[in-house]
Amino acid sequence: MTSAAQMPRYRMGQLSPGFRLLRHAVLLLGAVIMLAPFVWMISTSLKPPHEIFSAELNLLPQSWHAFENYTAAFTKQPLLRYLLNGFVVCAGIFIGQVVIMVPAAYAIAKLRFPGRDALFGVVLLALLIPTQVTAIPLYIMAYKTALLDTYAALIIPSVISVFGIFLMRQFFRTVPDDLIHAARLDGCSELTIVWRIVLPTAMPAIVAFGILSLVWHWNDYFWPLLVVTSPELATPPLGIVFFDNQEAGTDFGPLMAGAVIITAPLLLAFLFAQRRFIEGVTMSGVK
Repeated sequence: MTSAAQMPRYRMGQLSPGFRLLRHAVLLLGAVIMLAPFVWMISTSLKPPHEIFSAELNLLPQSWHAFENYTAAFTKQPLLRYLLNGFVVCAGIFIGQVVIMVPAAYAIAKLRFPGRDALFGVVLLALLIPTQVTAIPLYIMAYKTALLDTYAALIIPSVISVFGIFLMRQFFRTVPDDLIHAARLDGCSELTIVWRIVLPTAMPAIVAFGILSLVWHWNDYFWPLLVVTSPELATPPLGIVFFDNQEAGTDFGPLMAGAVIITAPLLLAFLFAQRRFIEGVTMSGVK
């Protein structure tokens, strides 16, 4: 019989130096590919117009034009209004998602009722449906109910998140049943158990989903383009389009400065909640 000392190194959970080097090289290449557009965006936001269209490739500007570009980003378009719209829409969507997905996930994970497994199968099936498939029915419903060009049209269609229900269901499965049984013996109702006992234990998963929800809906361009016609209700991605001037041409300096400002909240939110995000994804079983 082969002893543990005679087993191949890869069977012992050890990787050869060559494989480790190759793995890090692939990861580094992927990081460079992912970060290159953002580096170029920041570089362009610091350059004057004649350097932006220059044939030479320079990341750092020869003459700094950052103040002019970032000032123009706020003066040419109501960028603060776009940012405010983004926060209002994302906050409204997230609050609605939590109110709906937490009780739904708890029922699927912890309650026993006929059709529970079939209901979870419907949730998994809904994960496979792209959002663009339901865009036309949702648009017709918003038109029939006179919700077009309102905050409600931006928020209501996204308050039900099947991915959120799936994520929270996976987390709730890790909550001990004895904790829930003890609460029931104390006379707590199911809603009391959900909001006062189960929800506090699920904060890592809530934070993880909150980061994902913020990124998805902050960057959403497709649905706001359909339901919003007033510039006053434009979300950040839709507001960036208004920097395009068909008569005078696109001023790429302020455009890239606006893109940097719009991207910054997402980066700050992830850095602030990075530990909670990783903890929530790990504990929910989504690997």
